[in-house]
Amino acid sequence: MHRHGYVGRKFGRKRDERRALLKSLATSLVMQGKIETTLPKAKELVRYIEKVITKAKKGGLDNRRRVIAALGTHEAAYRLFDVIAPQLAGRKSGHVRVKRTTLRVGDGAQMATIAFVDKIADKPVKNDDVKQVPPTESAQTKGDKSK
Repeated sequence: MHRHGYVGRKFGRKRDERRALLKSLATSLVMQGKIETTLPKAKELVRYIEKVITKAKKGGLDNRRRVIAALGTHEAAYRLFDVIAPQLAGRKSGHVRVKRTTLRVGDGAQMATIAFVDKIADKPVKNDDVKQVPPTESAQTKGDKSK
């Protein structure tokens, strides 16, 4: 049997178990900034988390709800929106990096570390840098013209 058109790894799990695995790995990555797992799981997590980060960078209520659904916890989603996404605004893609580490002692599985490419500060980014546009025609100005 051919494998054309089949995308993604199965990890020997059923569909719901795979979704729960990716959701928990993504939540851990967002909350901790760096996690260690097996290489195939890390590679699959890159595909998953890149899409979630892109939605968080776009903003908006619909994307916020999708990120909450993708991560599973409100705390992780708020951290992604308020802390991580503004710091990754300069990148189009390639937000996370997978680095091979040691072989696991028990079964010899290749382990890998997945982390954000940029240094992530723990404090939320304030919108002080956003330029405030002064009002062009205020109500007082319009009132003065009518006199």
